[in-house]
Amino acid sequence: MNEPLTAADLDAESGTTLPTKEVMSLLDLNADVNLGLDLAAPVDLAVAANLNVAAPIDAAASANVASLGSDATAAAPQQTLVDQHISGLAHADAPQTAGVDQTGSTSTTPAAPAPASTGTSLGDLAGGGSLLNVDVNLDASAHLAAPIDGAVAANGNVAAPIDAAVSANVGSIDSHATAFAPQVAVIHQDLDGVDASATAAQDATVKQ
Repeated sequence: MNEPLTAADLDAESGTTLPTKEVMSLLDLNADVNLGLDLAAPVDLAVAANLNVAAPIDAAASANVASLGSDATAAAPQQTLVDQHISGLAHADAPQTAGVDQTGSTSTTPAAPAPASTGTSLGDLAGGGSLLNVDVNLDASAHLAAPIDGAVAANGNVAAPIDAAVSANVGSIDSHATAFAPQVAVIHQDLDGVDASATAAQDATVKQ
């Protein structure tokens, strides 16, 4: 049977105050990112065309729907003469002189090397720092420039005679539907000694 401690036994005991308990740093991340970006997009465009287009269209449609003893007639005779002539020059000139000087240093600075890892003793558990320590430095520099130059020139002859006839009997008895669309089209188009010229001269100097 254990005997209780006496007052003399308690006075003989001694103690030491423990230091403030802190947690050591388990993860220390240091990332230095220095990004330099220069983009330049000079665009130059020139389009020239000589064009002859003819589209004679002839159509006829007839129908009998739920009709007894009926007839539907559609006729669209077409006589089309198309004479197109082009003698000329379609010239598109888009000279572009683009000088892009994007002023500014875009050199990257090497990230500082990470400190060498050192061993951790049990004594460090009482003195450490935060559980997670992240230090990120980001330096981004972007320069964008897009001079655009365009020129379009065209000589064109376009003809589109259209002929159509439609007839129908719907729900009719002993009926007649007739559509007749005769067309005679004579088209003469001439371009001679013409010059369609588009010039878009651009001198772009961009400094950023």
